[in-house]
Amino acid sequence: MPPFPWLRPTIRIRLTLLYGGMFLIAGILLLSIIYLLAAQALNTGNEPLFKIVGGTEIKVASDNCPAVNSVSTTLAEFNAAISECIDDQRQAALDNLLSRSLLALLGLAVIAFAFGYAMAGRVLSPLGRITRTARAVAGSDLSRRIELDGPDDELKELADTFDDMLERLQRAFTAQQRFVGNASHELRTPLAINRTLLEVHLSDPNAPVELQQLGKTLLATNERSEQLVEGLLLLARSDNQVVERGPVDLAEVASQAIDQVHAEAEAKGVRIQGEQKPAVVQGNGVLLERIALNLVQNAVRYNVPEGGWVEVTTDVQHGQAVMVVSNTGPVVPAYEIDNLFEPFRRLRTERTGSDKGVGLGLSIVRSVARAHGGHIYAQPREGGGLVMRVTLPI
Repeated sequence: MPPFPWLRPTIRIRLTLLYGGMFLIAGILLLSIIYLLAAQALNTGNEPLFKIVGGTEIKVASDNCPAVNSVSTTLAEFNAAISECIDDQRQAALDNLLSRSLLALLGLAVIAFAFGYAMAGRVLSPLGRITRTARAVAGSDLSRRIELDGPDDELKELADTFDDMLERLQRAFTAQQRFVGNASHELRTPLAINRTLLEVHLSDPNAPVELQQLGKTLLATNERSEQLVEGLLLLARSDNQVVERGPVDLAEVASQAIDQVHAEAEAKGVRIQGEQKPAVVQGNGVLLERIALNLVQNAVRYNVPEGGWVEVTTDVQHGQAVMVVSNTGPVVPAYEIDNLFEPFRRLRTERTGSDKGVGLGLSIVRSVARAHGGHIYAQPREGGGLVMRVTLPI
């Protein structure tokens, strides 16, 4: 947010400046016309309406025209002094008219800008209602509608169009959730049956060696398919905003992920370190556990063969919960960072033929972070490895 939000050039400010500016220009033009007409009516600079043409011992005293008091010679000099005095009085009257008019214009301009600001707020109030509804929809509350009342103008047409769009979006998301639920059942069931049949055949001690070897290969393939299906379903669910939220401590989530990966890390000779400070966020615990588990698993699996380490830290920084997972590993070029978050993409375009996963881990992490209103940032470490930084609103 800018340091002075009231200086932001909003539509209301622009309309206020437009209304006030038009009034100010019209006032200046009106004042100029009145001044010119008044000057013409007073005949500034013309001959006086009267002059003394004769007489003796004429004495004139004036406090406003000191020049008349000092005239004691001819009538021509006296008449010139009177003419100059009358011109001065006319000019003083015009100056007084101009100064008072400018003060009145300034006061009316302040009133006009205030009135314009109030009227702009009233005119734009439907837009504020539309904005608030759009923000509520951004939180996955697709049931909200604007339902704008009032005259059938352009703003009501915009609100009705937005309501129709929300209705279509709600139907589409409902259909997607229904499809994900059905696909979850339809895809998991045959894979579970295949796994059971293969395990039964492998448990037969009289089975030939070739059959056992084939069964192990098929079982590994089936397990990989199960991981792929679970990852795809989780990715589809996490692309939406999280509706059901609760307090979740990232420190606890990270500790659970470390416990689950501890055995694999020991087998690979990778040391896990770091301090997990409390950082409570509002979110879905299962999805947030998936963030920590995927990041820690990747940090362990994509590490150096010997003497590697993984550092997992959680903390609250600048009003946000932060989880950072750093690790040693191969050198990652900066231009490859974006590719790591794409589904089925790994370093140097390695596809799903790896035994380290199905290529959905970081895609799921990014989707879950976005669903919670957060972000994930990745940057290469000096000497190899990555630094993954997840920020979530508290």
